[in-house]
Amino acid sequence: MDAASTDRGRWPVTLVVAAGDNGVIGVDGGLPWHLPDDLRHFKRVTMGRPVIMGRRTWDERGTPLPGRTNIVLTRDPGWSGTGALRVGSLEEALEAADGHGGRDRAAVIGGGVVYRLAMAIAGAAWVTRVHASPDGDATFPELDPRCWTRVEAREHARDERHAHAFTIERWVRVDADGA
Repeated sequence: MDAASTDRGRWPVTLVVAAGDNGVIGVDGGLPWHLPDDLRHFKRVTMGRPVIMGRRTWDERGTPLPGRTNIVLTRDPGWSGTGALRVGSLEEALEAADGHGGRDRAAVIGGGVVYRLAMAIAGAAWVTRVHASPDGDATFPELDPRCWTRVEAREHARDERHAHAFTIERWVRVDADGA
């Protein structure tokens, strides 16, 4: 069973995030850390999938993620980005994903506002817990333990390439009502 197969019709997306122990996911339009092994994990779990992100997350990168359909959620109807599909709502993002690999394969990759919108429809989450508490201006909402269960965890030690220890966790939704 893959991470998104909990109930494909009801829980169509997977969240993919790296968050500090304090929930911080970003600062000044960028990541507060550089973790090469987590970046490889991110690429592995998102490659070939439609990825849904907010405009600030798109701006942080500046170019599309190769090998993925890049769907950008923004309230600005005039916004455009080379290599991106612009949508104005989460429902439009899911419709766009249907046409590019399927909403059941879509990965929500940030930022904080988009994670909050998608939390109610997510069936799985890949959460990298960075063991640090940086200052930041974007956060990831906590996964409610009444609704989610951790099914996998892989520890990564701090080393010469990684300034922080981190844990890559896979979570699946277990609640019946989408609370």
